Amino acid sequence: MFAPSAAGALQGFEDVLAAPTREAWVQAAALQWRELLVDHANCEKKAASSALALIFAYPEDDALTGALSRLAREELRHFEQVQAAMSGLGVAFIRQKPGRYAAGLRRVLHTSEPGRKLDLLLSGALIEARSCERFQLLAQHLPEPLASFYARLAQSEARHFELYVGLARERHPLQWQPRLAELAQVEADLATAADCELRFHSGPPG
Repeated sequence: MFAPSAAGALQGFEDVLAAPTREAWVQAAALQWRELLVDHANCEKKAASSALALIFAYPEDDALTGALSRLAREELRHFEQVQAAMSGLGVAFIRQKPGRYAAGLRRVLHTSEPGRKLDLLLSGALIEARSCERFQLLAQHLPEPLASFYARLAQSEARHFELYVGLARERHPLQWQPRLAELAQVEADLATAADCELRFHSGPPG
């Protein structure tokens, strides 16, 4: 984990995540892809909302606001694409209770400066990296057209987690890497421990 190249570029989600997704989650997700698609739609909205929240929190940071404005628009396009996929596959939208993943990650983030901005950027990187990993995994187990759709989304999520890490690295060149290691362990525990219900970022049902 955390093995940037000499130029500082990340090689893949393995450089960010502290543990891989368990096979039991992949198998459950492949069987319950309809439920997962509903949660996926919610995740795209949350991703856009998180980017916008950072824009509102740090409006003086021109590079950050410009980059995350573009990211938010892309996340909303993904939400529209998920909606279209649900419609085409006959999957109805249902309200879901929030899963424990995001709440568990938020509990360990700093809520004041210094530290809050770095933690928000790094948590965004971790969520996007986990999404990238799981899109790649699901693309190998789902039927078309979802397989191709998720393969394309994996490429987008790779750009997104690299963007968040890059923003964190530029603003906190000394602190970003050790703090990412701390947060990545929390994220890994949340994403791999048995969960009571299947979510896109949950652990396997158990």
